[in-house]
Amino acid sequence: MIPEGRIGVIAIGHRDYVGGMWDTLGRLQFDFLLSRGLLPQHVFLDIACGSLRGGIHFIDYLDRGNYLGIEKERLLIQKGIEKELAAEVYAAKAPELIASPSFEFERFSKKPNFSLAQSLFTHLNEADVKLCLSNLRASVQPGHELYATFAPGARAGTGKSHARAGFHYAREQLELIGQGEGWAARYIGDWGHPRSQMMMQFVADE
Repeated sequence: MIPEGRIGVIAIGHRDYVGGMWDTLGRLQFDFLLSRGLLPQHVFLDIACGSLRGGIHFIDYLDRGNYLGIEKERLLIQKGIEKELAAEVYAAKAPELIASPSFEFERFSKKPNFSLAQSLFTHLNEADVKLCLSNLRASVQPGHELYATFAPGARAGTGKSHARAGFHYAREQLELIGQGEGWAARYIGDWGHPRSQMMMQFVADE
């Protein structure tokens, strides 16, 4: 297995470390959020933004300061800024990017309207999925919409979370986890992901 963290990023590169399929998956997630009503004036949170595979599209589209990105690996953020995001776009759009291993959403200066966790829960155990949902719920207003992909399978989620390992979840399991952390969960299902990841919607309770 490729090592997790800085060593792994250096070993295989910032694009492959986040799963490759750079153009396809970057555009897919952007188009999906547009279909859910994302507008330039909305504040958008990209959870596990990586090296900005989707971020380059969102940053260019959103109004200045309205892209929030959080990522555990600081080097991925650095590579995204240096290698993928045009300097003039970075200067004009002023994305807010935070390196955090523990979902410190409270560090952002704005509260998002929408958030996306694309291929995050596929690498998290159940405890860390709960931590993500709990911390996010504490940092957003009621009605906030989170979209999260997952790899469907038998009830699972044990073992240590790892960026290069895979975790599978049953739809019903994620619904129960969401409800326990203050979210109304709804299964969306197939959204065209080339690796058959399914989509869940979580709406923050009143």
